[in-house]
Amino acid sequence: MNKRQKFLSETRYKDFLAYSEETKIFWQNNKFESDSPEQEASLRANHFKNLALKKLFISYTAGIEISLLAPLLEELISAYEERQNKLSVSEKIESISPLAIDIWPDEFEECVQVFSLCILLHRTDLLKRFVKLLDGADYKSEDTLYEDLLRKNLPDRGDIDEWYHDVYTPLIQAIYADEKDEASQLLADYCKQWYAAFKQAPWHDSHLQGDEGSYVGYWAFEAGAIAFLYGIDDRKINHMVYPKDLVEYARNYQPTNGSQVARVDAGQPCSKTGYWFTPAKAESRRHFNQGDIMPGFSDSHWGDTIWYWSGE
Repeated sequence: MNKRQKFLSETRYKDFLAYSEETKIFWQNNKFESDSPEQEASLRANHFKNLALKKLFISYTAGIEISLLAPLLEELISAYEERQNKLSVSEKIESISPLAIDIWPDEFEECVQVFSLCILLHRTDLLKRFVKLLDGADYKSEDTLYEDLLRKNLPDRGDIDEWYHDVYTPLIQAIYADEKDEASQLLADYCKQWYAAFKQAPWHDSHLQGDEGSYVGYWAFEAGAIAFLYGIDDRKINHMVYPKDLVEYARNYQPTNGSQVARVDAGQPCSKTGYWFTPAKAESRRHFNQGDIMPGFSDSHWGDTIWYWSGE
C-alpha cells in the first residue's frame, strides 16, 4: 500500500473494504429505524451515499492509481442522486438539496470536495449531474467559491462577492490576488488552517481512534482544484491535506478518443477490442478481444466487478 497520508494503516483500509461489502448485505435484510417507509428509504440512501464518499476518499488515501478513482466517483454521484430523490419524497420538497451547504461548513466542504474531484479527474459529465442537485435547491449564485469552482467548466455561472463560511476566505483571495507569489502564499495559508477550521466536523480527529475508527483521509481537494483552474504555483506547497499528485494528474491529462470511459459488467461480452481495467483487482489492466466474456472476482472486497476501457 503506497498510502498518501501516514495515518492510514493497511488493517484499517482492509477492514473498511470488508465493511463496505458487509453493510450492503446487512441492509438487504434489515431496516433503518424510522417513522415511515419514506423516511426509511431516505436514511438508507444517506447511509450508502456516505459509504460511497468514504470509499472514494480512503481509496485515494491508500494510494490507488488515480485513474481508478473515476468509477468510484461515478458511484458516488449516483448515490447523491438517489439520496436527493428519496429525501425529496420523505420531506415532500421536490428540489431539496442532498447537502445543507449554507448552514453546515462540513457539508459545504463535502460539496466543494466533490466538485473538485470531478474537476481534477476531468469528469465534467459527473460535475453537471451533481451541480444540478444543488442549483435546483437555489444555491446557484449565492457563494463565490461555489461559482468560481464551476465557471471554468459550466456556462452561465453567477458573479457574486460573498460566501457562506469564513474558512474559505484565503482560498477565494488566492483566486483574485494581484501577484503570483501572493496567490501561492494564500493557497499555502488556506492549507495550513484547513484542518483546524473543521474541528466540529464528524470526521475531525478520526485518526486518533486507531484502526477501529472512521478515518478515511483529510483532503482539501478544493485547494487543488483552484490551483489547477486558476494556474496558481503550488510547487512549494507540501502540506498533508493538499492533493499534489491529483493536481499534477489534472494538468497532464490527455483525453482519449471518445468523451467518456466505457464500462462492461463481469459476465458480459467485451464491447471493444483493447485494454480494460477493474477496481476489483490490483494490477488488473489486460487485453480483451471484442466478444470475450469479461471475468469477475467473487473474492474481491470492492463488490461487483466492473471493467472500464483503458485504451487501444
